Formats: sequence, structure tokens, C-alpha cells
Amino acid sequence: MPDTATQINQLSIPDYFPLHIGGEPRDATGGARFVVENPATGEAICEMAEGDASDVDAAVKAAHAASKPWGANSGAERADILNRIAALLTERLDDFIAVEVAQTGRPIREMRAQLARLPEWYTYFAAVARTHESNVHPFGGPYLNYSRRMPLGVVGLVTPWNHPLLILTKKLAPALAAGNAVVVKPSEVAPITPMMLAALMEEAGLPPGVCNMVTGMGPIAGAALSTHEGIAKLDLTGGTETGRRVAALAGERLTQFAGELGGKAPVIVFDDVLDSSAAAATLFASFIAAGQTCVQGARLLVQNTVREKVVDMLVERTQSLVVGDPTQFETQIGPMVSKRQLDVTMKYVEIGKNEGATLAAGGERLTGGIYDTGYYHAPTVFTDVTNDMRIAQEEIFGPVVCVLGFDTEEEAIALANGTEFGLAASIWTKDITRAHRVSQSIEAGIVWINDHHRIDPSSPWGGFKASGIGKENGIVCYEGYTKLQSVVVNLSDDRFDWFEDSSDKRYS
Repeated sequence: MPDTATQINQLSIPDYFPLHIGGEPRDATGGARFVVENPATGEAICEMAEGDASDVDAAVKAAHAASKPWGANSGAERADILNRIAALLTERLDDFIAVEVAQTGRPIREMRAQLARLPEWYTYFAAVARTHESNVHPFGGPYLNYSRRMPLGVVGLVTPWNHPLLILTKKLAPALAAGNAVVVKPSEVAPITPMMLAALMEEAGLPPGVCNMVTGMGPIAGAALSTHEGIAKLDLTGGTETGRRVAALAGERLTQFAGELGGKAPVIVFDDVLDSSAAAATLFASFIAAGQTCVQGARLLVQNTVREKVVDMLVERTQSLVVGDPTQFETQIGPMVSKRQLDVTMKYVEIGKNEGATLAAGGERLTGGIYDTGYYHAPTVFTDVTNDMRIAQEEIFGPVVCVLGFDTEEEAIALANGTEFGLAASIWTKDITRAHRVSQSIEAGIVWINDHHRIDPSSPWGGFKASGIGKENGIVCYEGYTKLQSVVVNLSDDRFDWFEDSSDKRYS
């Protein structure tokens, strides 16, 4: 297997990617194209077809044509194809890693770790498709009542730029396993690997039209998919405001909706944790992916008895992080994904300073050398933060962590729950009873104890409050891509005529 860092620097990507509809490449109806940029260098990587509402409509029609035969396959038949997808993806991981690094700016060390796990989602949901059982219910009298899961039909998937393949896979694997056809609108910022995946899946035996890709702008192609009458369910990962608008539109049509939305995750550190462990935990939670993840540990809540020591160590470790070329293994933090995201981060740094928070580390766009051509921002730590500040409440989606102190367990819980979000949280303590007690008081869909940002295809993933609706991963996700039919069978040979029979039996 070639060295991935070398492969990235020798990367050969086609100059242009058309849409993928019905198993065929096709240009956008209007002929429009857009450019995908490398955030580490500011250079163009390639062009993509810029689809519009007519292209989305064509993709939905292709999906409908493919959905019935695909859904009619047995779970075992679908499982065989999903397992072949996993095998082929494993074989070609280095290609996908190289492109992910190029289009997102994520360091190679992160992309190797993340993408190496992707095949697990296809093998896990292959097993679910093969083994998921119908239920027989305790219906009274001479009746047999069973229920069965059926595919929804055509599902729309709208995916983001921060984890292009992982988040797509978390939706795609269960949707296909359950027998649905899909139309995907990947982010216009990082659409290359999703397009590569669509081709790989058909090579592995997925029938044409079961997975369709329409690249384009969110307000045009994304909006068209979100409002299409032919979609049975829309599954979106994105910002909370976008999620609210899309959910409202889905509600008007009674289209099912699932949304993994914004977050402002707390990292709660009690004073029985080693200072070095607390600093290391915060570094990982806050700065992995340059903070561009919805479960970022954006708020460090640390017990006041150890706050000063933890902050000193955190600042020291933050200032020593290696920010640079994401193709190099020594790089720990890469660039922001785009100039827009860099500008948002810089804006919030100014907001924090104006609100009276203390800038303890970072706080600036990096310049000089390679920094001048890419979108690099120094990992940033704010102290003297209060929970009413905007930097403590609003999702920044950048390498910025806010430190807040607490004295008691009750105060920590109040601070942790004191935002509109409820996606994730982590609790750091050696006291296991306290860990479980606090976790049960946290208003978040995912709680880690003495860890952060861990995931598994079997483990439900999704938030509370403004962080979303529905779950990814696990049996609950698979069932969320199905509709449930209940069948009631009368096993009695007795003749039944309600209006003719005058005996008392008819009332029992």
C-alpha cells in the first residue's frame, strides 16, 4: 500500500465531476459548474456540475424507478452488496484519504483514523439487514398479529462539509440496508469523495439509480431536494437554523425528517482528574478537526479548585500544537475549510474580546509561509468567560474553547445545560457514582464519561433540544428508514355476521 502522504502530494483528481443520476454521468441541465478549493493552498482542485431543481427532479425519478426492485430484494441480498462495498472501500481507503485531506484540510493523521473505520458501517448494517426480525404481538382472542418493516421508498440525504464521507456513510448505510433508494446532495465545499463513493458502490453491485448524487448549491439544489414531493424522508446534517426551516417545510408535506444540527458541547472536569489528563482531554475535544465538528468540546467547565492549574497547562499545550500542512504526519491542526469559516471564527474572537473575556492563547489568523495561501487560524483559548456571553452560547465551529469555572456539581450541571443545544457532553472524574449521576442530569443525546468524540455504528447518535431530531447509528436508525405495517389475522373458522347475529357474543 503506498504511503498516503506521498499519494496526497501526487494526487490525480479529474478536472470535472458530472452529476450521477440513474447510474450515469450527466452534466447539469443548465450547464453550470462550480470550483472546489483546497483550503490549505487556496488552489482549485476541480470543477463539479452545479445541479438545480430540474436535476434534483431527474434524480428523484431515477430513484423511484430503482426503489421497488431494490426494496423487494431480501435483506440477505442487500447485505451481500453492502459487504462488497465495505471490502472495496477498505481496498481503496488511501485514495479516499488523499482526497478528503485535499478538500477539507483535515490533517492526514485524522483522516487515516476516521476513514479506516468507515467499512464498519456497511458491515454492521449488512448484518442488521440480514438478521432484523419481524415481531409477533400478544393480540387477544383467536388472532395472530405480526408487524413487518418496509422500505420508505426514496430518501433525500443532505450532508455537510466537515466529515464528508463519515456523515454520508452514517445515513447511507442504514438507508440502503433498509431497502431505500437515495438522492444525495453533498456540501458544495467538499463533494468529491461522496461522488467517488457513488461510483464505488455501483462497482460493488449496487443497482443503478439506487444512489444518485446531485452536486450544487444549498439554496438551490438543497432546497429543491428538501421540498420535493417524491421524497419520503429527508435526513439532514447542518446548522440549527437550516434544520428548523427544512423541518417546517417537511412538516407541511408530512414528509419524515431527521436532523443532526448544531452543538456547543461541554467538557466537565472535576477536581479529582489529573491536570495533565484534563488538558489533554480538552485539547482533543476542542481542537480535533480544527474545532469544525458539531460535538466539539467548545466549553471547558472546570472545577475552581483546579481551574488555574488546568488552564495553565491547557494554554501551554495549545501554544505548542503544530498547525500546518495537512499532508504531513507531524501536523496536528490543519486549516479552516474555507475563507468563510475562517472569517466566522475571526468574528467570534473579536466578539469574545469585546465581551470582556480574556484571550489566553491564539486568537489570530496565522500568516507567513504556507499560512498566507491557506485559511489557518491559531487554536484559541478564552478564559474569564461567563455563560451569558455569545462565545459561550453560539456555535462558532472553529478552534476556539471557552473556559468557565464551577464550584459544585449542581453548578456544573446548570452550566452544561445552559445553552439551547443538547448534542453531546463529556464528564471527567474518577468518581464513577458521580459520573453516572451527572450524566443522567445532562440534557444531551450523547454523553461520554472520561472520553470524548467516540463513535460506533451500533451506538445511537443524535441530540436533544436545538441539536436535532432523530438518531443516526444502531437499530433505531435502521428502523427510522422503514415504515411499520401491522398485519392482523383471524384464525377462527366461526362465521361472523355482526348485523345478523343477535346473541350476546357479538358484544364481547
